[in-house]
Amino acid sequence: MAPLKKEDIKQEVFDLYDDYAHNKLDRREFMEKLSVYAVGGITMGSLLSFMMPNYVDTLLVPPNDPRLDSEFITYDSPKGGGEIRGLLSKPKDATGKLGGIVVVHENRGLNPYIEDVGRRAALAGFISLAPDALTPLGGYPGNDDDGRTLQRQRDRDEMLEDFIAAFNYLKNHKDCNGKVGVVGFCFGGWISNMMAVKLPDLAAAVPFYGGQPAEDEVAQINAPLLIHYAGLDERVNAGWEAYETKLKELGKAYEAHFYPEVNHGFHNNTTPRFDQAAADLAWERTIAFFKEKLS
Repeated sequence: MAPLKKEDIKQEVFDLYDDYAHNKLDRREFMEKLSVYAVGGITMGSLLSFMMPNYVDTLLVPPNDPRLDSEFITYDSPKGGGEIRGLLSKPKDATGKLGGIVVVHENRGLNPYIEDVGRRAALAGFISLAPDALTPLGGYPGNDDDGRTLQRQRDRDEMLEDFIAAFNYLKNHKDCNGKVGVVGFCFGGWISNMMAVKLPDLAAAVPFYGGQPAEDEVAQINAPLLIHYAGLDERVNAGWEAYETKLKELGKAYEAHFYPEVNHGFHNNTTPRFDQAAADLAWERTIAFFKEKLS
């Protein structure tokens, strides 16, 4: 049997996976509903294998890339989870101080995809820190199912404090120029929006398909925003109109991009929700934005 291709899969399957990935379905319910689409030449095993993340073959920047200094460090998060582990990366040939980027994971901890994004940011000329908010529970457990289960055990506002502490760690790092931004995905997109609310000296925020702050919180935002949304992501996009209305009303600096006909998670190149063209364009815009705001 030939390998499955993205065009073989109905949109309803991607919607099911989104519900599963965001804890609206447990694994048993997901499997039951997914089985409906295992028809014709598509087996349940091939469908499930196709939908799950592939971390082995998708890394763009290897952990031992000779162009980078990349290592796991710990920093203190006194208002959050205590001592937090994170991946700190910077270009090996850097001269002078660099802008800093906090890279915020999805709702499953610091998995290989987010580690890779941290290294990509460093290769673009920044010092990046990708924290693992699952550190107090033992860290990312090696698979996303267990990671989601663990992350549900933590309070999201305490996790927000962990990423605020990461901002402070980077801002005061000897190799950072003191200008620090944040980029985050899904849960990390909400964290990025909320760091803009909570940190008056945040230099830039780039939420990818992230939940929006409450309307009464928007007034506190000082950081310029670059916001990415997936065109098919009805769940997250539902909050955009009210958010944009408030941003406009208060004269906040923002730029928003909708990528048509792509799913939530389109930047994540480990699952079939990935869209190469949209991911490349969004990342190019992100790096250009950080180069402008963090230099």
